[in-house]
Amino acid sequence: MYAIVDIAGQQFKVEKNQELFVHRLEGKEGGTVEFDRVLLIDNGGKVTVGTPNIGGAKVNAKIISHVKGDKVLVFKKKRRKGYQKLNGHRQYLTKIQIENITA
Repeated sequence: MYAIVDIAGQQFKVEKNQELFVHRLEGKEGGTVEFDRVLLIDNGGKVTVGTPNIGGAKVNAKIISHVKGDKVLVFKKKRRKGYQKLNGHRQYLTKIQIENITA
C-alpha cells in the first residue's frame, strides 16, 4: 500500500515505515504530524484518485529529527568584467517516518 501526499507544497510517494526528508515542519522531535492532502492511494492494486484530494484519507508520521541539508554553492561570474560572487545555502529539513496510511 502506498499513497501520494502533498507535504509542504511537494508531492511524495510514501509507504508505511518509510523515512524521508521534507521541508522544515512545525513540531518537536518525537511528536507526530498528520497530512490530510492525500492525492492518490493504491491498496493492493485498487487505486483511488482524489479530485484533487481524497476525502477522509490521512497519513500519520512521526518527526524523527530536524536537520540541515548539504551546502549548495551558487557561483556567479561575468567574464572580462571582474565580477565574481559566491553564495552558499543550507536548507532546513525535517526527517519523518510514515507510521500509517488510512483511507
